[in-house]
Amino acid sequence: MANMQDLVHRALNTAQVLGASYADVRFVHSEIESIAVKDGKVAGISSEESRGYGIRVLWDGAWGFAASSQLAEAEVDRVVEQAISIAKASRLAQHHPVALGNTVTSRGSYETPVSEDPFLVPLEEKLAILLAADAAMGTIKGIRTREASLGWQRQTKLFANTEGAWVEQKIVETGGGIEATAVSPDNMQRRSYPNSYGRHTGTGGFELIRASDLPGHALQIAEEAVALIVAPPCPEMVTTLVLDSSQMALQIHESIGHAIELDRVLGWEASFAGTSFLKPDLANNFRYGSELINVTANATTAGGLGTFGFDDEGIPAQVTPIIRDGIFLNFITSRETATALNGISNGTMRADSWNHIPLIRMTNINLEPGTFSSLEALLDDVKEGVFLQTNKSWSIDDRRLNFQFGTEIAREIKNGKLGRILCNPVYSGITPGFWASCDGLGDRSQWRMWGTLNCGKGQPCQMVHVGHGTSPGRFRNVQLGIKR
Repeated sequence: MANMQDLVHRALNTAQVLGASYADVRFVHSEIESIAVKDGKVAGISSEESRGYGIRVLWDGAWGFAASSQLAEAEVDRVVEQAISIAKASRLAQHHPVALGNTVTSRGSYETPVSEDPFLVPLEEKLAILLAADAAMGTIKGIRTREASLGWQRQTKLFANTEGAWVEQKIVETGGGIEATAVSPDNMQRRSYPNSYGRHTGTGGFELIRASDLPGHALQIAEEAVALIVAPPCPEMVTTLVLDSSQMALQIHESIGHAIELDRVLGWEASFAGTSFLKPDLANNFRYGSELINVTANATTAGGLGTFGFDDEGIPAQVTPIIRDGIFLNFITSRETATALNGISNGTMRADSWNHIPLIRMTNINLEPGTFSSLEALLDDVKEGVFLQTNKSWSIDDRRLNFQFGTEIAREIKNGKLGRILCNPVYSGITPGFWASCDGLGDRSQWRMWGTLNCGKGQPCQMVHVGHGTSPGRFRNVQLGIKR
């Protein structure tokens, strides 16, 4: 980034000369690689690289933003002028000027801890891992399709503003996953590991892929996919549910994470399932769940996809209590939205690339662990219920209240023990009531960070990577199946 320093200073100085009361610049260099194997053959190897910068300005209290991939002085001048022009046009339709609150003067750097650089691991070694997992799945009769993939990326960022902030970061993400699909004349079932939708990813190096041991779990995943083909369907009833930690992560993401984004709460953002049932005056006096529910927005959690040193407004990584003993406390905020409530940003503004403006995004929205020492302990006093694993589908209304989720697999719980496999499980609920029904959480030994790669927000859509740490959870009197 050293060769860009002159361009940064030029952009900020030009913005001020043209009348901007505030300006910031983000330079981003992204490197992304992935490989995939399908049914014993290499299905794809990809490598992409992107480099550019986005310039945000405030002119007479209105935002303007423009971006470019051309690293030249004349182009920087043009982009600044374009951002100013957009701000002037925005001001014509704006009712209230933007207020950013306290100045941001952060100085420093951050780099993801990496034990083994994924970009340096030989391609042959990566393919060997995928082909070994593929071969293991292929030994199970009834598997129609086998898929395995690895992916890794490095994002190098520089942020500076007219208030004196200057921060540099290098974020590395790595992950992988496998899927086995079984097919019969009238049914199709899929099982995934470690998580659904391709792969599980975290911040770190190739050590994350080695720890996941894809070949070591391939046989079980394939066997379960075949078992689901002949398994009875999950019944419709009100019962006790125990969710594995990966499904808990999805539950947190959809029914807590999006609901606490302050731009949604204020009505400033309504894309992708809308706004929020929360209101500004509910902070500190609304019961979100049972006393076991303690949720933290933590941008410092090791391995989380929402882990960084500074957000895209230069705010240092924060640890913010969201829910304590079931009581809702705080939203996740930007400088602008926090100021609207007379507060200070807790550092959650991020953009998915250099050519998009930052939005409020989840960091690591973590459900703190409970006291149950094992899954067996969590199941022990369940006379009748169902254990659900690995998300398959999700649906939630535009206020983040009514939801219906499905998982890949279910198992009966009878007298505290896991029983037969059930297929096509679906459960539903209303957000506060569902979280109020939680009466058990696994302890720290079962707590795990999960990564979400497909969190969409904004128009044009931005896909930002976020994290959720959680252990398995137990919920009483939940609707299982589609109520008729």
